[in-house]
Amino acid sequence: MTKIAIVDYGMGNIRSVAQAVMKVAPECTVVIAHTPEMIASADKVILPGQGAMPDCMTNLKESGLFEALLVAIKTKPLLGVCVGEQMLFTTSAEAHLPQKSTDCLNIFPGKVIKFDLEEKVQLDGSHFKVPHMGWNEVKQQRSHPMWEGIPDASRFYFVHSYYVVPDDEEYVFGTTHYGSEFTCAVARDNIFATQFHPEKSAQLGLCLYKNFTRWNP
Repeated sequence: MTKIAIVDYGMGNIRSVAQAVMKVAPECTVVIAHTPEMIASADKVILPGQGAMPDCMTNLKESGLFEALLVAIKTKPLLGVCVGEQMLFTTSAEAHLPQKSTDCLNIFPGKVIKFDLEEKVQLDGSHFKVPHMGWNEVKQQRSHPMWEGIPDASRFYFVHSYYVVPDDEEYVFGTTHYGSEFTCAVARDNIFATQFHPEKSAQLGLCLYKNFTRWNP
């Protein structure tokens, strides 16, 4: 029986993610991992996240899960969600001190930046709002087993003020347009990550979680 660990470092939408995975894959064992041993014993790992990046990174390190997560990222299928996607990059512009950045996990080379939409208006003449909140189409830039059963240009639910900018286009597997086109899904080897929330994205979001339970990179 496949065991899936959802990393609990105090900053994620843990319960709704767990409920979504249990709904689509009752044959799997889903654990909310708050110890290194729970991550180490899992077959697959989900890294969710909500809140400010500095707090997320601090909580991850203080939770005692940091090293276990790094090992898991190298050896197990991993799904990053929202801030969990952003944490996989090198640095984030979201910081507590002006003119500073926050060091992240540095799994994907690249940065996390904030939407800059003050000079842009939507088709109806209204200004874009930050955070970006609501349903948006996701363009699949490359095929991937995680997209199975999900039509291109499907709509997913977003809530965020920052987004990732990979150094290399080869990591970009999904984009969305909000003011301009931005990366909303990245992948490499055993890792797939999204800016949108599958657990808030109705049936197609559940389909993505189902695909993760079946994915064997």
